[in-house]
Amino acid sequence: MGNLLKVLTREIENYPHFFLDFENAQPTDCEKEVWNQVNAVLQDSESILSGLQAYKGAGQEIREAIQNPNDIHLQERAWNSVCPLVIRLKRFYEFSLRLEKALQSLLESLTFPPYTPTQHLEKEQALAKQFAEILHFTLRFDELKMRNPAIQNDFSYYRRTISRNRINNMNLDIENEVNNEMANRMSLFYAEATPMLKTLSTATTNFVSENKTLPLENTTDCLSTMASVCKVMLETPDYTSRFNSEDTLLFCMRVMVGVIILYDHVHPAGAFTKTSKIDMKGCIKVLKDQPADNVEGLLNALKFTTKHLNDETTPKAIRAMLQ
Repeated sequence: MGNLLKVLTREIENYPHFFLDFENAQPTDCEKEVWNQVNAVLQDSESILSGLQAYKGAGQEIREAIQNPNDIHLQERAWNSVCPLVIRLKRFYEFSLRLEKALQSLLESLTFPPYTPTQHLEKEQALAKQFAEILHFTLRFDELKMRNPAIQNDFSYYRRTISRNRINNMNLDIENEVNNEMANRMSLFYAEATPMLKTLSTATTNFVSENKTLPLENTTDCLSTMASVCKVMLETPDYTSRFNSEDTLLFCMRVMVGVIILYDHVHPAGAFTKTSKIDMKGCIKVLKDQPADNVEGLLNALKFTTKHLNDETTPKAIRAMLQ
């Protein structure tokens, strides 16, 4: 089946096992329309990450302005430093809305009958790869955002300054770009520890609730199958050796964690129960077998952004693995 190969002839504990060529999958004619739509979004993802990585904030200017409230020059300098940053934060937020639509298009393609989710992944490998790329981007974005407290500090200063309305004749044209409604939505977005993951979780939950005729299992099976795909690739040297780049290992790890988190938010019982279709012990073990620097953020994502880890139904052994 093209680049998606069945790698084991048997099912182990009912978990599907596949090798998906994340590096080379190309869209078939049937995938082209959705693939082009999603690609138009994904092609901007690297510039979003670069912009976030380069985000230094206006901390010093803000501190000086607060410490010297009567110094108009310092007030102006802080304001003129923050305004371009707020425009950049707006761009990141608007990208999350585009990503949300792209994810829902992919979920529709990868879950709707007549095919099962596993058959979809076999037939539509390029869309599966794009789904993985969205998850990969999401975890990278959130890792960078969590390490950058300047984002919320800058935006809080911006909102305080606008609401006090103490600054006169100072580039208040920015309100044409970021009006109060937009500022409220951006504020909610950046208040989240992992805003992109929250966006995807909400989008997936909304997709399920809006498509009432589609069995929930179609969506959750798509996610659990993808988790198994990544797990078997990571734990099988014969397959990791096929990768052209070492970055593909980290890609697989991020994707595996991303689909686990989505599954945990969408499935009523979550990802950690004994009845879960995701081999959580196996997935956590695969992560822990990697260099600690590569997986610390991913293990933290499982600890702090999942929904059901601390439920009574979560086996103690799994909780212990994430301590």
